[in-house]
Amino acid sequence: MTRTVSLIVLGILLVAVSAAAAAQGQVVCTIRINSPIGPATASYIARAIDEAAARDAQCLIIELDTPGGLLDSTRQIVQSLLASPLPVVVYVSPHGATATSAGCFITLAADVAAMAPATTIGAAHPVTLDGSDQPPPARSGQPTTQPASDSVMRQKLENFAVSYIESIAARRHRNVEWARSAVRDSASITAEKALELGVIEIIAQDRAELLRQLDGRSVGNRTLATANASVVPIPQTVREKVFQTLWRPEVMFLLMLIAMYGIIGELSNPGAIFPGVVGVIALVLMLYMAAILPVNIAGLALIGLALALFIFDIFAPTHGVLTAGGIIAFFLGALMMFDRTEPMLRVSLALIMPATVLTALFFIFVVGAGLRAQWLPRAVGAETMLGRTVIATTPIGPHAGKVFIEGEYWNAVSDEPIPANTPVKVVARDGLTLVVRRADST
Repeated sequence: MTRTVSLIVLGILLVAVSAAAAAQGQVVCTIRINSPIGPATASYIARAIDEAAARDAQCLIIELDTPGGLLDSTRQIVQSLLASPLPVVVYVSPHGATATSAGCFITLAADVAAMAPATTIGAAHPVTLDGSDQPPPARSGQPTTQPASDSVMRQKLENFAVSYIESIAARRHRNVEWARSAVRDSASITAEKALELGVIEIIAQDRAELLRQLDGRSVGNRTLATANASVVPIPQTVREKVFQTLWRPEVMFLLMLIAMYGIIGELSNPGAIFPGVVGVIALVLMLYMAAILPVNIAGLALIGLALALFIFDIFAPTHGVLTAGGIIAFFLGALMMFDRTEPMLRVSLALIMPATVLTALFFIFVVGAGLRAQWLPRAVGAETMLGRTVIATTPIGPHAGKVFIEGEYWNAVSDEPIPANTPVKVVARDGLTLVVRRADST
């Protein structure tokens, strides 16, 4: 009897130990996205899903706060979420955060959508061909300056965005009607309203409460056990951090300035090398960014025109007229380089104005001085003796004679005899022999 009781107690202890060990081995992975959605974000989320799956995590929680992003990157993220081998939870947090535009697509694509109080979701504007989020086109009766072709293209893109977000919402069994209005009408709602409309499943004050509400929830063929799970953050790699920083419009603008200053500075002052190397590196990075960011060709053309006007004014006697035109063209080009209607693609006037002044000063003083120096006549060497008037040291004839010039005696010849101590003018040079004539002859 005593042995039976002992075996029962031992069995209970083993079960308890096994349960504790299992609970101790449960893992929930988390990442945080608090910036515009770009290529680095898509790469980060895809890697986090793979790493969380490799850890056999209960789920991956994406804590999201974003103003929007690029279409291609958003599509890559949505595809990663829909194909994820483990449940993915998108949690719009902290308080005051937003899942705007691209963030709305990503939230709807999650297995479980959650929001913190005082957060918002929506305003999923249609996107342009260059991949950036744009406000919806003007409604009927409102004035518009867009060409007819642009209006047709925007309508096509809006229709695509509507069908895309509808398919995502339907796949995750969320409110398809509201998803449609988020695109067509730029609808934006609070967390409480989103829960009421069936856009999300959970409102949680913080991550701890989110884990408690996820515990026991069935997602696909898995029942989540998150109440006592260990939270394992998956940080960005150095590469992802660097490219997340680089793809911002203001960084590309600064790279353009560095490339411009470095390369043109090297051309105007040959031999410096360092400015040219830095300029070429910045140019390569800028071209990489131009392939990702939506760049306005008209803005780049105005900046190119400004550079040409600055250089022309160095040699043309226009009294600064071309420089003034270059300053205006550069300022307008910088304003038009990216779409200023979208906050995430806006270069601040606080950056554009100093850059305009600095660029004008750079061309007026640095480049101007360098180019003028290259066009100045030689100040040293044998060529500087041409046209000089000196005194004949010895009699000079067709075959022999000497002059003293620049601290040296030079052989000199003349078509006519010239007595010693006579002023002569150097008219040519033949090797180490100077051709002279009387200074008073025409």
